[in-house]
Amino acid sequence: MPSLTRFFQSPEAFLAAVPRPGRLCFTNGCFDLIHPGHVQYLSEARALGDFLVVGLNSDASVARLKGPGRPLQDEAARAAILLGLRSVDAVILFKEDTPLELIRALQPEVLVKGGDYTPDNVVGRDIVEARGGRLVLIPFLPGHSTSRIAERIRSGRGVTLE
Repeated sequence: MPSLTRFFQSPEAFLAAVPRPGRLCFTNGCFDLIHPGHVQYLSEARALGDFLVVGLNSDASVARLKGPGRPLQDEAARAAILLGLRSVDAVILFKEDTPLELIRALQPEVLVKGGDYTPDNVVGRDIVEARGGRLVLIPFLPGHSTSRIAERIRSGRGVTLE
């Protein structure tokens, strides 16, 4: 199992432990079941800078956002999987429903979100752009969704042509 030494419980712990990288990229999410879409997205996000921090929703936050039965894996397991990817340099847990305070603390140069967002509904965009940073929206890899995978598992269908 990957070491959790790069899994931080707060932005303050991260900032105290890690020297400020050149161009800090930030993204966030639940990352409940990692699939090829996540792997591609995180690789593309990492390519935009020198260091990629993933803000990870806490278990309680995932349950509030996704509903009963979620998360499927606890936050330590989700962090370990993320840290097993070459593209992810650090993971920081956040307990709120949005990463606004985490973005405010980190002050990333690049804020990355998936293609289901529009610039107007990205939390923290104003903070990043006010400092001269930028928002990048990365399109999803078609056919991959944690919710769809979870539904297939629950229904006992397994992998089918959809």
